[in-house]
Amino acid sequence: MAIPEFDEDRPFLSHLLELRTRLMRALGVTLVAFLVIYPFYSHLFTFVASPLRRVLPDGELLAIQVASPFLIPMKLSLVAALFVAMPYLLYQLWAFVAPGLYRHERNLVWPLLISSTLLFYFGALFAYFVVLPLVFPFFAGVAPLGVSYQPDISEYLSFVLTMLVVFGLAFEVPIATMLMIRTGATTRAALAAKRPYVIVAAFAGGMLLTPPDIISQVMLAIPVWLLFELGLWLSRWYGVRAPEEEAEGVDDSRAGGE
Repeated sequence: MAIPEFDEDRPFLSHLLELRTRLMRALGVTLVAFLVIYPFYSHLFTFVASPLRRVLPDGELLAIQVASPFLIPMKLSLVAALFVAMPYLLYQLWAFVAPGLYRHERNLVWPLLISSTLLFYFGALFAYFVVLPLVFPFFAGVAPLGVSYQPDISEYLSFVLTMLVVFGLAFEVPIATMLMIRTGATTRAALAAKRPYVIVAAFAGGMLLTPPDIISQVMLAIPVWLLFELGLWLSRWYGVRAPEEEAEGVDDSRAGGE
């Protein structure tokens, strides 16, 4: 799918119409994914709830709110549809902003689109398969004597989705690191010198963004630190603009000013 070239003569209204078109496409694809996924909501919820159900005595969660048995499957199906449609949604976003970029910047769209999508998925999978199976036994084990640990399905779904999104976004650290270096916002040496602050910030972010248990905090902070190191390592080859790209950027800016 080709990305349109930038046209300075296009009026502001045409950009609004293009934005509306791309939003409608994104909503249409998400709706189709939702309609395909919703009939299987029972299997989907069983899959999502399995990390917690394995530690419950009877394997059952509670539905405290009256409409939860109806609303929660719809919410879960919608979120699953967004996860499935995420590559297409990101493409529509990039395709809208790409005409305003330089040619060499547009060449980065597909690598960034693919890598950021994969890293987000890897982060969510890491949270589901590694972090959650460690967190829920901890929660069940620290319950006071005489307290039955049996969470509500609404609270459980909100907790799980938060964890998946947080870890998915945290795994975007290499992309952010490389972009900061490539755009000239900072240098590789300057970021490397701030490594101790990055490690402290990673653990502080783990404390703020995850539940108040040491397991999930450490499981978020350590990958963020390692992914920061990965971004620094990759920036040796992909983080610095080539001289011809610099010249092209100057030529494009001059052409735009004429």
